[in-house]
Amino acid sequence: MTEETPGFDKDDFDKDSEDNDANPTVPSGATSDDAADAAEPSDEEGEAAPAGDAAKITGLTAELDQVRTALNERTADLQRLQAEYQNYRRRVERDRITVKEIATATLLTELLPVLDDIGRAREHGELVGGFKSVAESLETGVAKMGLQQFGKEGEPFDPTIHEALMHSYAPDVTETTCVAVLQPGYRIGERTIRPARVAVAEPQPGATPGSKDDAVDDEESGGPDEG
Repeated sequence: MTEETPGFDKDDFDKDSEDNDANPTVPSGATSDDAADAAEPSDEEGEAAPAGDAAKITGLTAELDQVRTALNERTADLQRLQAEYQNYRRRVERDRITVKEIATATLLTELLPVLDDIGRAREHGELVGGFKSVAESLETGVAKMGLQQFGKEGEPFDPTIHEALMHSYAPDVTETTCVAVLQPGYRIGERTIRPARVAVAEPQPGATPGSKDDAVDDEESGGPDEG
């Protein structure tokens, strides 16, 4: 014989169990309205979330601006350093070329008297035999080093490259002209290491261009007409 507990109904227990399974979050004694309120978030929580995201985005934007500013500054520093380095390289290369030219000019200047002796020996027909071979080798060597000789008879006088040692007047020139080269000049590139020493002639005072032909005609006719 089964003994039943007074006041306990098995059917009522089963019904309560089913209700609890269907609504597990609803506490005992709570109404259905309370359950709906618990399931839906409040308006204050919904507004707080977007506000927090906006503040986070603002902070990230500020950090990004700082990074961009720093990047621009580092880029400008790098460009400035690169420009300074290029200027330094050009300056070093220019100084190197200048030092080389000065050293070469100093050496060749010491050889100019020897080249003058060779030139005079050639003019007098004394450049023969082994001396001729040595002289030509020396002239070839200094030419390879960039030494150039200049100064010719009949060219206009240029005070920047000529040094006038003698002066005269001539009826057959229309401007100051080199009529004799007493000592040739030498240059290396655009650098003159010795000017050409020359004798110059200027037009006769009062002479006009073409007066040479007139003088020849006067001589043939016995002189200029008088009166």
